[in-house]
Amino acid sequence: MNNSVSIHWFRQDLRLEDNPALHAAQSNSLLIPLYHYEEDIDSNDEIGSAGKVWLHNSLISLNNSLNNRLFITKGSITDEIFKLISIYKVEKVYWNFCVEPWRIQQDQALKIQLEEKGIDVKIYNGSYLWSQNSIKKDDGTNYKVFTPYYRKGCLNALPPRIPIKKPLLNLVDANKHSLSIKDLQLMPYKDWYESFNNYWEYGENGAQKKLDIFVEHGLSDYKEGRNFPEKPYVSRLSPHLHWGELSPNQAWYAVENNASERNIDHFRSELGWREFSAYLLYNYPSLQKNNLQSKFDRFPWNHNHNYLDSWKKGITGIPIVDAGMRELWQTGYMHNRVRMIVGSFLVKNLLIDWRHGESWFRDCLLDADQANNSASWQWIAGCGADAAPYFRIFNPITQGKKFDSSGNYTKKFVPELKLLPSDYLFNPWEASDDILSKANVKLGDSYPYPIVDLKESRNLALSAFGSLKDASNDSK
Repeated sequence: MNNSVSIHWFRQDLRLEDNPALHAAQSNSLLIPLYHYEEDIDSNDEIGSAGKVWLHNSLISLNNSLNNRLFITKGSITDEIFKLISIYKVEKVYWNFCVEPWRIQQDQALKIQLEEKGIDVKIYNGSYLWSQNSIKKDDGTNYKVFTPYYRKGCLNALPPRIPIKKPLLNLVDANKHSLSIKDLQLMPYKDWYESFNNYWEYGENGAQKKLDIFVEHGLSDYKEGRNFPEKPYVSRLSPHLHWGELSPNQAWYAVENNASERNIDHFRSELGWREFSAYLLYNYPSLQKNNLQSKFDRFPWNHNHNYLDSWKKGITGIPIVDAGMRELWQTGYMHNRVRMIVGSFLVKNLLIDWRHGESWFRDCLLDADQANNSASWQWIAGCGADAAPYFRIFNPITQGKKFDSSGNYTKKFVPELKLLPSDYLFNPWEASDDILSKANVKLGDSYPYPIVDLKESRNLALSAFGSLKDASNDSK
């Protein structure tokens, strides 16, 4: 060990295990582990209220694992890093790549400035299985459809990096120049987030526990079971992956030889969807705001704020939709099948612009990721890459009966319907007055009437979306 000092800049890699930039920065150096809170982040990808709750708690966990030597700054990253360089004679600054467009621009500018001062700078891939610029079609162009991207592009590339162990850390005690986590003022004033503690354990240890539970109990029937929101066959790893408490490489190799090939393959393909979303954002930086298929710029969205408000609050009168929206509010999470149902209802039955859904999910989801969130909303709206066809409109009654046949998921989050017979749980407006009375349900009082007629709204959606089908299928 020499006396050189290096900085590892934590961002969306809040872990010690399998952290390539951290591992390299620590090598033969004293280390300053830095977390810098971007004060202008709200003008970029806007960390939502739920995300800030997770970040606050994850930083506490990371700081504990670093023996309370996590160095925290905010403001200008350039100014703060150069202050540290001056005080501690830093020779190396390493960090892991992030896919958000504004971060890429920031990284490029900062790298140039540091290298001009003779600082060794390296940027590693610690958050993705493959690098976004390495997967191309045979003709050198980008993929726009998932299956060939993943099956032909990714799986024929070099296999994902084997996870690396956390290094032995020799940390600089720089706390006298550091802010506290509390100084970042991440925790909102509302107390709704306290219920999150019933569902999540923040930090790297919590991520590893969640992965172990999934491998032991959820992987065995993942391919089919993942569609049923009350069953344990989903990983619920998405917040841990987003904040980098767990790397996708760790998840990729953890499932190896632990289940049937079909279940392993399907889980890995879901990690592949995460890669595909990052790939899309990398190649189409305006993905969060602009339709990937520009013909949708002419789409006749319905600007009905009452519909949008009812959807956000989970009082649409459509039980499976309301269950999903209330799960989101209470837990900071929503089952993936239900995300598709509530998304389809918003953009197709209510004809509300997908960007309103993207914004609400970004504020309420603990796993809100600019790439995944934007690509998923564009997919369900039909305007993205490899998008759902315009005529694919989820019927929430059918979806509820098929994927929540016991009704346990819906009744958990819409308890006012818990006494309804299963035949009417997902369509209470079709029940007789006698059945409703016996179930203590009074439509329009204890539970709302549907805000739209499903059949009528479906026909309106088909007409609106169908008006675009003859337009040229160009992409931005």
